Amino acid sequence: MRTRKLTKIQAMDRISELPDEVLIKILNLVETKVAVSTSALSKRWEFLWMLLPKLTYSTKDYSESDCESLRSFLHRNLPLHRAPVLERFCLKFHHSHLEPLDVKLWVLAVVSRCLRELKINYSSHPDKQDILPSSLYACKFLVTLKLKGSILVDVPRMVSLSCLKTLQLIEVTYLSEDSLERLLSICPVLEDLMVNGHSDDNLEDVVVLVPSLERLTLDICSDIDEFVIKTPSLKYLKLKYYNSWSHYFSIKKMSKLREAHINVSFPYMKKLIKSITCVKELTFCAVLNSLEDDVYGDGFVFNQLEHLKLCICEEHVSRLLVRLLKDSPKLQVLELFGMENHSPDGVYFWNQPSTVPECMLSSLKTFKWSGGYLGRPEERDLATFILQNAHCLQTATILSESSLVPKLDMLKELALSPRASTACRLVFKDL
Repeated sequence: MRTRKLTKIQAMDRISELPDEVLIKILNLVETKVAVSTSALSKRWEFLWMLLPKLTYSTKDYSESDCESLRSFLHRNLPLHRAPVLERFCLKFHHSHLEPLDVKLWVLAVVSRCLRELKINYSSHPDKQDILPSSLYACKFLVTLKLKGSILVDVPRMVSLSCLKTLQLIEVTYLSEDSLERLLSICPVLEDLMVNGHSDDNLEDVVVLVPSLERLTLDICSDIDEFVIKTPSLKYLKLKYYNSWSHYFSIKKMSKLREAHINVSFPYMKKLIKSITCVKELTFCAVLNSLEDDVYGDGFVFNQLEHLKLCICEEHVSRLLVRLLKDSPKLQVLELFGMENHSPDGVYFWNQPSTVPECMLSSLKTFKWSGGYLGRPEERDLATFILQNAHCLQTATILSESSLVPKLDMLKELALSPRASTACRLVFKDL
């Protein structure tokens, strides 16, 4: 037993003999709380944690006394941190014992340390959201900024985030209706933007004019007055937007767009479709109010579209499906599914098109019904239409509820259906 103890001590001594650079890399692999605790090992380790380039502090599962200890520790030690470059500073605070002024002082301390990444998840005081110092918006080394929760975005004048490439704003609040636009205007090299709103965020205008932007995720919860997107370099778009009001809407064509996830209900479908016709992968959900509604207008062709995922939560979705098949001559993969938090109610209407879409004659290879096939006559006719007319089809996969009593009969019906492709493999799976 003593020999084992001596062995551990000797091993610890050998580790302590390593250069600071190596020990810091080791400490960087563990949680900040654990790294700080090593200061009690010996004088050799006492101040090593102060050279860590990445710091993460969280109040998850903390008691009031734990929060007070953390508060005192940060006030005392954060200004003494000695890393020449602070690569990441992460705060996750969900305890009312931590005041907004505390957070502001800590952010102020790290901004002056050549900070590269700042991540704040804060919901301690919903009524006191002013936790960001104005100097943050002039942090010339900052590359990544992620804010979530009860945080006020108030952009001062004459500032610049000249190196910022990634920006996430999740459920934050804006000082004024143009705060988002002003923030984006000071980010000349921004590449990745995420904005997730909430009903009281004071966001009345969504204006994204960023020439350098390559990825854009927008989840807009409230009715807004102005929606403008001009992002000529965009390659990825994820848009969730419900607004029944007539408002100013402008979205420029995205000639470099390759992947889009669209979940919308608003009056300007034609303008949106016109801007995304270059995509190769499209996930789509759109609300059509009636059979008489125009789908999205005429004259559009998805020349590059190869992979289409269409949500079947809306009862008139078959009209949208037919239109997208006709307008996508190079489509290779078709999937009918239910988006997250959407109820895939299945297909209620199916009017077989008078002509077979070009993609079914020349390119469609994979068909998947993953939204819960129920075996309704309309669903059976739709699936049969694809099997009977997709000449290049290699696999057709149907997922259905295992509890359905007539399941075996309805799947047999599909299995016996004629297929245009002799190579097509029909697969049935349980959800």
